[in-house]
Amino acid sequence: MLQIPESELILNHDGSVYHLNLHPHEIAPIIINVGDPDRVSMVSNYFDKVDVKKQKREFVTHSGTYKGKFISVISTGIGTDNIDIVYNELDALVNIDLKTRTIKENLTKLNLVRIGTSGALQEEILVDQFVCSRFGLGLDGLLNFYKLVNTPEEEEIIHAFRKHYPNHGVLPQSYISKSADSLFNLLSPDTYTGITASCSGFYGPQMRQLRLEPSRPDMIERLNSFRFGDHRITNFEMETGAMFGLASLLGHNCCAVNVIVANRISQQYAKDAEGSMHRLIQMTLDRLTQI
Repeated sequence: MLQIPESELILNHDGSVYHLNLHPHEIAPIIINVGDPDRVSMVSNYFDKVDVKKQKREFVTHSGTYKGKFISVISTGIGTDNIDIVYNELDALVNIDLKTRTIKENLTKLNLVRIGTSGALQEEILVDQFVCSRFGLGLDGLLNFYKLVNTPEEEEIIHAFRKHYPNHGVLPQSYISKSADSLFNLLSPDTYTGITASCSGFYGPQMRQLRLEPSRPDMIERLNSFRFGDHRITNFEMETGAMFGLASLLGHNCCAVNVIVANRISQQYAKDAEGSMHRLIQMTLDRLTQI
């Protein structure tokens, strides 16, 4: 059986995976991802007990039980480059024998859920409301480094989007991936649903102008006006596209729920983002106990 070289799968001296600093027994089959390391304790404070607390760099992990269900919450930091690290290492923890450096014969499917903040791209989606992502639309280019195979539905949507918003040979090629039906059906009731676009930055890539002029000033309008059948782009942030794409390739279930903290059409910002985040965390935890 093919052994993965030390240069490709880097482990720490204690045998834990390099960036996350985790061993296989320290993560649960249900994993909540948050961007902000401080938000990990915001989630784990709802746990009945916390059994694992680990940190390396921006990657903070708490694992414990909530209403009898073993759940982990892990911070990814900001951006799809970090998602590349986190999702590959989470998969390695469950699907690679770290001692022999070989891929396991029987693969494990994780349930991966992002709880985050986001900006709305439709005027009627108000701040402090929730969006559950049906599709992740990557504008960052990360999945172009992998052989992402789309379903016919995904192919139709991404083809239409590339015609609607061409990259003109300057921007990364856009990509799309769908959320897992099981998680979406569980988490989407009483939320807005649609396509979540993921950008490679917070300012220029999301058309915020401070002292630098964005190269594509029509981006907000283009994202807002895109339609394909019943599908539209509801919001954007910096992680979901890569999460859905990598999870799909690796055989894991993935979904994302976000608090809307800004509406980029009406230019409003949330007054109680922290309170809304607490409501979303508790709602998501309660629903995840049904897995």
